[in-house]
Order: sequence, then structure tokens, then C-alpha cells
Amino acid sequence: MEHHYTFLHELTKLNKKLLKMTAIVEERVRKAAKVIETKDPAVIQSIILSDYEVDDMEIEIEEDCLKILALHQPVARDLRFLISVIKINNELERIGDIAVNIAKRIDNISKFKHPAAISYDFSRMTDKVSAMLKKSIDSLVNNDTRLARSIFVDDDFVDQCRNRCYEDIKVRIKQDPEHPGYHINTYLLARHLERIADRAVNIAEEVIYSVEGTITRHN
Repeated sequence: MEHHYTFLHELTKLNKKLLKMTAIVEERVRKAAKVIETKDPAVIQSIILSDYEVDDMEIEIEEDCLKILALHQPVARDLRFLISVIKINNELERIGDIAVNIAKRIDNISKFKHPAAISYDFSRMTDKVSAMLKKSIDSLVNNDTRLARSIFVDDDFVDQCRNRCYEDIKVRIKQDPEHPGYHINTYLLARHLERIADRAVNIAEEVIYSVEGTITRHN
């Protein structure tokens, strides 16, 4: 009985740590999306300098998972949950890294001496990416596989936004061949946002696996 209680207690603590990490990452992505528009140097630096928080938490959560696996040897849904936590933990850490990359990219763009440049409007793309991440986290919190599956359709919209940005940037480079770096960095923002969306999809897939035992990758 005591062994069972300890196991459930450790699973509960692990879940709380994972949810704390999701909150930190979601806030970081929200800041990164906003800084694309504002280019606020203070916010840029706050995103870059706080990267260690997510890295440290990822290591701690992974170590907890491995400890539980070694000590309790869980089976069935408990085992699926732990496997999913390890994978989701890694996805969240990568999303945090991408948010930092966005901040660094904006910092580079801000340094380009190109007063005639027209900023690219990423608002629809950032709104959709932020909504996808929120959905993936909500599906994790509520074990909601229906919500998790709805993210797959959203991903198509983000891919279309990235493709549209690519075509627009090609035109801009032709019209403004003296500043290719500015335009390429702008397109790379779209790539970063698309990668966050892809990782939100990965989280949703792990939620479905944890709850149903169904592998949806590549389907």
C-alpha cells in the first residue's frame, strides 16, 4: 500500500512540474510573438537571459521520470504517461529554445540599417501558433484527445502562412537586392513560428498516445 501511495505521490509531483514548465514556455512564446511586432530591446534580453530556466527544468523532469521508471516499473497507462512526459518535456524545451531564437532574430533585424524596409505582418501566424500551443497544453491538462486532434488542422494554416511568407520574401529580395540579410532574417521568423506549431502538434500526438495508446505520427 505504501509503495502504491509513494508512486501516485511521485506521479502527482511530476505532473505539477510539467504543468509549471508549460506555463513558463507558453509565456515565453507569448513574449516572443509580441516582440516580433514591438522589437522592444528589454523584452528581447529578458527572453534570451531566462533561457536557463527551461533548460534546468527539462533536466529535472527527465531525471524524475527515469527515477520513477527505475523504482516502480510502471505498466499500461502509467507507463505510457511517463513515456509521453519525457517526450513532451523535450518538446517544451525546444519550444523555449525557438522563442529565444526568435528574440535573437529580432535583435539582428533591429540592427539592420534599412530605414525604407516594410515590416512583415506576422500577426495572423503568431495568433494561430499561440492558439495551437495553448490547445496542446489544454489537451494535456484535461486529457482531451478531441482537442488534441483539432490541432492537426490548424497546422495546415501555419504551413500556408510560412509558404506565403517565402513567396513574399522572394519578391522583396528582387525589389530590394541591396538588403538580402534583412529579408532572409524576416523569412526565418516564419520558419521559427512554423517549428513551434510543429512541436505543438508533437505534444498533441503524445497526449493522444498517453490517453488512448494510439500512435498518430505520420498519419
